[in-house]
Amino acid sequence: MLARSRRVLTWPAAVAAAALLVAGCTSSSNPPSAQGSSTGAPTTNASAATPAPSDLQSLQGAFVSVVSRVLPSVVEINTDRGLGSGIVFNDKGYIVTNDHVVAGASTYQVRLSSGATSMPATLVGSYPPDDLAVIKVSSASGLKPATFADSSKVRVGDIVLAMGNPLGLASSVTEGIVSATGRTVTEPKDASSPGATLPNVIQTSAAINPGNSGGALVSLSGQVVGIPTLAATDQQLGGAAPGIGFAIPSNVVTDIAQQLVDHGKVVNSHRAALGITVVTVSGPDGAPAGVGVVKVEAGGPAATAGIAAGDVIEAINGNKTPDTQTLSVVLASMKPGDEVNVEVTKADGSQAKVSVTLGQLNGG
Repeated sequence: MLARSRRVLTWPAAVAAAALLVAGCTSSSNPPSAQGSSTGAPTTNASAATPAPSDLQSLQGAFVSVVSRVLPSVVEINTDRGLGSGIVFNDKGYIVTNDHVVAGASTYQVRLSSGATSMPATLVGSYPPDDLAVIKVSSASGLKPATFADSSKVRVGDIVLAMGNPLGLASSVTEGIVSATGRTVTEPKDASSPGATLPNVIQTSAAINPGNSGGALVSLSGQVVGIPTLAATDQQLGGAAPGIGFAIPSNVVTDIAQQLVDHGKVVNSHRAALGITVVTVSGPDGAPAGVGVVKVEAGGPAATAGIAAGDVIEAINGNKTPDTQTLSVVLASMKPGDEVNVEVTKADGSQAKVSVTLGQLNGG
């Protein structure tokens, strides 16, 4: 099965239904022909409604050009645990991909889009919190490094192409738009990966299927704006939610990948942490009731503030933290050095509010 080659985001059924409802209402609430007609009959402007043949040819030409330029930079990665995709990072043989594509594997084979021959690779380093990893092939011959964009300039409505190897179909391309930016999503845990909370991801309507993970989300200028990583599923329908996929922005990709290339680990994650190991605790009714502190890092932010093993964290800056996933989402919106108020139930049952200066999330 190829499921591990792509993360699946479980999207609450109510949210999915609401999104579909909003989309339906939007399309019918403001008909484009409602204005400019005194008789009630719709008025049209054929030249405005139908793109000129030259415009269509120009757009098609742009698609073809981007695919021909970028696809050679997208590789197929086969491991002893599954299949995924990767992007040639530089001309030294380094390839960036998702951590969950290579996690738990002991062998790695890279195949270029231009041929059927596979090359062995080694793992350089990984950073599970951002679901990124770098592998390296011994020979850089034939590798074409990708050009990475400044993802801070990505805008909703931008046309993008997703390139990868979905379901083992090598060098496949799907198209869509940037649907949203700045999303925070959480990947599920499985046997090979601890999961991750990913802040500021790009949402896209370009189809993302198993095997696309680690590939390229590309602009019409031929630059990589992100790495397709996961897709939403509809719990009610029990399948994929069409047109809802997520990509790690290229600015994060290049920063983390370069650190892995230079150091074999991440030395500056730019992400906040409390310096604790935690579990979700349940209340009398069995519902999640807070985040129990199992272990405190000596000299870390929590320890310095007086938080101890056995305490239960219930909120940060007024944001409730009923479980570990919510805690991760709250921290993902903060930065190292931020001072926050943490509401805690101590091991003896007393309530406390402590000030914590956040540290840096490790995990490289």
